[in-house]
Amino acid sequence: MKVAVVGATGLVGTKILQVLAERNFPVTELIPVASERSIGKEVEYKGIKYKVVSMTDAIAAKPAVALFSAGGSTSLEWAPKFAEAGITVIDNSSAWRMDPAKKLVVPEINADALTAADKIIANPNCSTIQMVVALNPLHKKYTAKRIVVSTYQSVTGTGVKAVDQLLNERKGVAGEMAYKYPIDLNVIPQIDVFLENGYTKEEMKMVLETKKIMRDESIRVTATTVRIPVMGGHSESVNIEFATDFDLNDVRTLLSNAPGVVLTDDPATQQYPMPMDAHEKDDVFVGRLRRDETQPNTLNMWVVSDNLRKGAATNAVQIAEYLVAKGLL
Repeated sequence: MKVAVVGATGLVGTKILQVLAERNFPVTELIPVASERSIGKEVEYKGIKYKVVSMTDAIAAKPAVALFSAGGSTSLEWAPKFAEAGITVIDNSSAWRMDPAKKLVVPEINADALTAADKIIANPNCSTIQMVVALNPLHKKYTAKRIVVSTYQSVTGTGVKAVDQLLNERKGVAGEMAYKYPIDLNVIPQIDVFLENGYTKEEMKMVLETKKIMRDESIRVTATTVRIPVMGGHSESVNIEFATDFDLNDVRTLLSNAPGVVLTDDPATQQYPMPMDAHEKDDVFVGRLRRDETQPNTLNMWVVSDNLRKGAATNAVQIAEYLVAKGLL
């Protein structure tokens, strides 16, 4: 199968190549695509070097699927052109997520909505993905009514420039700033731009995307998203009010058996998920399970996942795997 990776030289694009190789996706020919300034550069896949090509050359090569990770404006311009050529696009940007005509997919939850007619498929926001993977088995049984989430997000979510800023600050070296403020020894309570309601775009992504993925507009979500000086994964404190009461042991069983979830929850031995444990893994790790004692039917949990993998690359590849398995590609 011919596979195009658009944005192949970026952080997520590089991770997509790694995940495709690790999961042995049936790639017969790789078509790496990047910005004009990267055309002609080489990327390596399974020990073979491939030259980066232009968008138009990639379309002409007629891949079966194109995994996009090149930003919203690029996706808005080029995804329809790929789709018109009969190429299925799986897009990592926010460009198509809330388009009512496009599916927003986390395979463990709603891949069954996909059909052969879906030529542009949206990959959700990284912080939304890990939360809904952990939420889904509990929502099915107890029905989530309201979610309060605070995130603690890795600098890798911003990109190479932010990683460089953090590392430069740790070395005491002046360099280009991805953020308005220092990130080392600091916490920045802003991810993306502020909107008129006082929330950031990232926070509203979590609100709106959760409802769409869970196929339930009645779930109320409020979010605070925060950038912290770590690499390896995003962490989230999630407080969920359910319609019905739950037993904590049942919650543990549901999460232990849920696809894509690893339960790490033993306070007696100080076992709980951390970004350093999630790094380079595809699972969503859940711990710190406890009842909210301030109101009924409410659970607290701590959710950690590698934002470049399950939060972006792996989820996109899993969508492609589902399409192959169902004969939709």
